[in-house]
Amino acid sequence: MKYAFYPGCVSKGGTPELYEATVKVAEKLEFELEEMKDVGCTGAGVLSREISDPINARTFAKAEMSNLPIMTICSTCQGVMTQAQHRLKDEEYRNYINSEFLSDEGLEYKGTVEIRHMLWAVVEDFGLERLKNIVVRSLEGLPVAHFYGCYLKRPPELMVPPEFEKTRKTALEDVIEALGGKVVKSSGRGKCCGFPILTSNEANSLQMCGDHTIDAKEKGAVTLVTPCPLCHLELDGKQADAAAYRGEDINMPVLHLPQLIGLALGFTAKEMAMQRHLVSTGAVEEALGFEVKA
Repeated sequence: MKYAFYPGCVSKGGTPELYEATVKVAEKLEFELEEMKDVGCTGAGVLSREISDPINARTFAKAEMSNLPIMTICSTCQGVMTQAQHRLKDEEYRNYINSEFLSDEGLEYKGTVEIRHMLWAVVEDFGLERLKNIVVRSLEGLPVAHFYGCYLKRPPELMVPPEFEKTRKTALEDVIEALGGKVVKSSGRGKCCGFPILTSNEANSLQMCGDHTIDAKEKGAVTLVTPCPLCHLELDGKQADAAAYRGEDINMPVLHLPQLIGLALGFTAKEMAMQRHLVSTGAVEEALGFEVKA
């Protein structure tokens, strides 16, 4: 299985452990990644489609040239790109974007690109049964809260269309169970993490971060896993601030999806770069039998 790998901005900056874990886990799954380097940000957070759609059309055209589907590791990237792809199905609009923005580079987006989050690639391309068969360190009932965030399921007609409902509606839960873990259904699993409003309304952002992590903890989770690096930046990176704001300890380890898979496939916590997290992952490591330094 070969993909045009779109790592996105955050995995190369704010959460470099995600990039490292992805590359190692992808090799284990025999995913051949052809990293896209001469491409821009998806434009997440940019309200103007006139800005973001040409950027994404250029990325799509580059992927078409390689005749490969795009694989993302960011729910936000996946959501923004999928919505742009949907708009660009309109031939008249696509021709406009091509002529006004891409033609100077000799590029043309023909409307054929496929965009797949790594979570979907694992479930739909690799398969859950195959995943079960290569587990070497079962999560052994480890209570794991799953956190999809905003984008990976909405709008549902684009992100979880009828033909993919069986695989995508519970994809994250299914992966956790395939690895031997126990799914903990936190109330915030499909809600916003709080990151998008961090700079405009920090108090509400921290309240949301605290709500999600505390709820997962109260329901017995030892860790929380997310397929979105922006959710990780909030739930891990701002958790200490959320705890101070709420006036209570939280200490809920937050893992990237590839890290959770990687642990079950035999990688060590260090190989998954978990030491880079702001909230200690010691509880997860201890539960899986790793020697945890005091």
